[in-house]
Amino acid sequence: MKIRLFVIFQFVIITCLAVEKNVTISGFIKDSEGEAISHAVVAFENTKYNTYSDDKGKYTLTAPKGKQILVISAFGYNTIRKTVDLSKTTKMNFVMQEKSVSLNEIEVLGQSNSKQIQQKVYTATNLDIQPVATSLNNLNTLVSRASGIRIREEGGVGSDYNLSINGLSGNAVRYFIDGVPLSVLGSGVSLANLPVNMVERIEIFKGVVPAELGEDALGGAINIITRENRNNYVDVSVGAGSFHTYKADFNAQYVHKKNGFTVRPSFGFNYSKNDYLMRDVEIWSEEEYKYILVDKRRFHDEYKSAFARLEAGFTNRKWADMALVSASYSTENKEIQTGRKQSIVIGDATREKESLNLLARYSKRNFLTKNLTAKFLLSYTNDHTLVTDTAFRIYSWDGTWVSTSFSEVSRRGKSIRHYIQPKIIFRTNFNYFIDEQRSLNLNYMMNKTGNKRYDDFDFVFVPTNDMLDKHFIGLTYNRLFWRDRLNTSFFVKDYIFHAVLKQKDLYWITGINDVPSSTTRNYVSYGVGGRITFVPEIAIKASYERSVRLPVTREFLGNGLTIYPNFKLRPEIAHNFNFGAFGEWNIHSRHVINYEAGVFVRKVQDYILRLSEGENHSQYKNVAAATVKGVEGEIIYDYNGVLSAKINASYLEERNKNRLTVLNKPDPTYNNRLPNRPWVFANAELSWNKRNPLGVKNSQLKIDYAFRYIQWFYLTWEAFGIASSKEVVPSQFAHDAVVSWSFAQEKYSLSLECTNIFDRKLYDNYMLQKPGRAFFGKFRVFIN
Repeated sequence: MKIRLFVIFQFVIITCLAVEKNVTISGFIKDSEGEAISHAVVAFENTKYNTYSDDKGKYTLTAPKGKQILVISAFGYNTIRKTVDLSKTTKMNFVMQEKSVSLNEIEVLGQSNSKQIQQKVYTATNLDIQPVATSLNNLNTLVSRASGIRIREEGGVGSDYNLSINGLSGNAVRYFIDGVPLSVLGSGVSLANLPVNMVERIEIFKGVVPAELGEDALGGAINIITRENRNNYVDVSVGAGSFHTYKADFNAQYVHKKNGFTVRPSFGFNYSKNDYLMRDVEIWSEEEYKYILVDKRRFHDEYKSAFARLEAGFTNRKWADMALVSASYSTENKEIQTGRKQSIVIGDATREKESLNLLARYSKRNFLTKNLTAKFLLSYTNDHTLVTDTAFRIYSWDGTWVSTSFSEVSRRGKSIRHYIQPKIIFRTNFNYFIDEQRSLNLNYMMNKTGNKRYDDFDFVFVPTNDMLDKHFIGLTYNRLFWRDRLNTSFFVKDYIFHAVLKQKDLYWITGINDVPSSTTRNYVSYGVGGRITFVPEIAIKASYERSVRLPVTREFLGNGLTIYPNFKLRPEIAHNFNFGAFGEWNIHSRHVINYEAGVFVRKVQDYILRLSEGENHSQYKNVAAATVKGVEGEIIYDYNGVLSAKINASYLEERNKNRLTVLNKPDPTYNNRLPNRPWVFANAELSWNKRNPLGVKNSQLKIDYAFRYIQWFYLTWEAFGIASSKEVVPSQFAHDAVVSWSFAQEKYSLSLECTNIFDRKLYDNYMLQKPGRAFFGKFRVFIN
C-alpha cells in the first residue's frame, strides 16, 4: 500500500512539473495601408499564451503543439480569429481592417477583461465602464451594484461616503488609479467625482490584495484603470438634474502616428445645491409650544468640485512602452449641513480642498534583458484642506438659529483650520517571466505624508507639523500547471511604518505623552492563492493571507475638528480566508450564463473602529478582536446581447470577539454584531437593447432597471437598551431606471435617469437621509 501511494505521489509530482514541448509562431501585423500596428494583442483563445506586437508590428508567440484559435485584436480594428495547427515553427502575417468602435465591440473587449481578472487566484471583479459610459453619472453608482459591495453615502452629491467590501469598510479598503494610490490626485478626488470619461474599467479585489499594488489593505482594494489606446479621440458629456445638479466631463487623446508623441487632457466638473426634501425632521413650534415633525429642504449643502489633468509624453516607442509626465489640479468646496446625526443641523461651516499633483511614469517590456517588464513612478502632491467653523450657533431645519457659546462643528472655540499634507510617492515594479509557466514580481513603494496644521482665528492653537512615512515591499511568485488549468501564487509583503509626532494638545485624549515622538515599526505579511479550472463551466479558487493594515493619516492624526488623534493605535492583523467557484455556460451560442459564488472569513486582531466621543466627536480605537464572515453570490444571464439580467446577494456576520473590557470585566457586547453595519443586502439589474429602433439606422436604444435591497440593522450595540427603544435603521428598497439612445454608431448619445423611482425615504450612515426621487439627463459626444 505504501509503495502504491509513493508511486501515485511521484506520478502527480512529475505530471505537475512536466512542461510540454513548445513551438513558435511569428510575423508582422499591419493595417490596410501597410503601416505597422504596435501594441496589438496576439493570443491563443482560452489560454494564457499571449503577447503584443512591437513598434514594427512584429510579434513572436511560443505555445504548445496542437490546434489552437489565434486571436489578434487592437483598438479601432476588426478582431481577427484564425485556427492554426501548430506542429512546427510557423510564420504568419496579418492585415487588420479599421473599424469605427461600436457598443458591441466594446462589450466583447469588456468580457475579455472580466474573464482575465476572474482567472486570477484572487477573489476579484472587473467592471467595464465604456459600455455604460453614455448613461453613467458617477463611478460610485456602478461600483455599488457589484457583488459584496456596499457604498453608504451621508447625503446627496459630494457627500462623504463609506465603501465596504465583504463587510470590511472605510480605511480597510484601499483605492488606486493605474496601480498607485488614488490619493496622488488629492484628498478631494474620489470615485464620486472622478471624470467617468477617463476611466476604462475598475478592478475590485476582495480580501487578499495583490502584492504588486504595494499597499496595506484588510478588506480589499479598488483599482481604477484609465483609458489607454492608440487612437485619437474626443469624448465630452454634459448633464443636468434635480436639486440644481450639473455635471460636465471631457477626455481626449492625440497620438502622433510616426513618433508616438501622446497628449491626454481630462477635465471634470460637478455642482449641486442638494436642496432635496428632508422628511419628518424636528422643528420648534411656537404655536404648539413643542417640537413637531415637518418636511423641510436642505439649505446649506451646496457642493462643487473641479478636476483637470494634462498628460504628455511618448507611447509605444522602442525605448519605452510608456514615458509620460502629468500635472493635475483639483478643487472641492462643500457647505456642511449636518453633523454625525441629522438632528445636528449646521448652517455656516464650510470645507474647502485644493490639490496640485506632478507625476512621472515610465514602463518598458524587455527592460535591460528579455522577459523583464519594469515600471517606475514618482509623484508629488500638495494637498490643502481648510475648514471654517466660526459661527456660535445652533440651527434648526427651518433655517432659524439661536446663539451658543460653542462652534457648530468642533463644539469648541471658533476656528479657521488649515491642514497641509504634502505627499511623495515613489513606486518601482519589476515583473520577470522565467518561462511560460513561471514569473516573479518585485514591488517597492514609498508613501511619505506630512501633516501641517495651523489656524487663522484660534491663536491659542499650537501649529504642528507631523509626518507619516510608509514603505511597502512585496515579492510574488506565480506558477502555472497543466496549460493554465492550475494557477498558483505565493507572496510575502513587508511594511515599514515611521512616524514623527509634534502635536501635544489634548494629550489626555490622544495619548501623545504615552508614545515616543519618533517611532519606527516593521510588520510582515504573507499569503498564497490558487485557481483550478476543470471545464469552462466549473472552476474554483482559494486564497489566504496573514494581512497587516497600518493606521492611515485620518485614523492616526485625526482631522483636527470632529475626529481626535489616537497615537496609541496599533495596526490591524488579520487571517484572511477566501474560497469561491465560478463558471460560464454557453447554451446554443445565444444564451450565456455566468455565475460566481464565494465564502470568506476575516479574523481580525486590534480591529480599528470609529467610536463616538460625545455628541459630535469620535476617535478611532482598537477593538481587541472581531470576526467577519459571510457568503456572496452572483448570476448573470445574457441573450444574444439583446437582453441581460443580473442578481447578486450577500450575507455578513460581523461580531465583536472581545470577551473582556479594558477594565478586565465581561464585555456585554461580546458576540454582538458590529453596530451600524448592514448584514443582508442584494442587487438586481435588467437591461434591454434594441438596435435601429423606429428605423433610425446606426442607432441603439437601451433601457436599464436596477433594484437594491438592504435588511434592517441596529444603529448601536444590540446588547444595550430594551427592544422597544433600540435605534434601528429600517429595511430599504430602492428602484432606479435609465433610458439611453445613441446615434451614428455611438457618436452622439442621450440618456435620462430616474433614481429612487418610488420616492422612498432612504437612509445610510447614522440615519442620514438621502435624496428622494431625482432625475438626471446627459448628452455625450464621442469622436473617434
